[in-house]
Amino acid sequence: MKINHINLTVTDVIATKEFLGKYFGLQTSEENSETFDVLFDDDGSVLTLMKGKDVMYPKTFHIGFIQESEEKVNEINKRLKDDGYDVKPPKRLHGWTFYVEAPGGFTVEVLA
Repeated sequence: MKINHINLTVTDVIATKEFLGKYFGLQTSEENSETFDVLFDDDGSVLTLMKGKDVMYPKTFHIGFIQESEEKVNEINKRLKDDGYDVKPPKRLHGWTFYVEAPGGFTVEVLA
């Protein structure tokens, strides 16, 4: 058994969908619904996004994208930084990792 479906409530469905597609390769529908959308990863997991007004996740809540190498973590960090996201350089914690605030009101961890 494995987790293969997660729903996130977000403040901006379209911006969140574009962010997750651009930086993490999630496939998305062609629709641009402001209230609901479905994304898929390469393993068939489903992430749904639902519009919410007052989205507040606990401080430690995040979703993670594990990469195959530290170089890939560095590459994603640079792309985000170059595109204007406020990201600190990766550092060694429980792996080679960094966090970024995603559009929509939640945190993403990228690690190897």
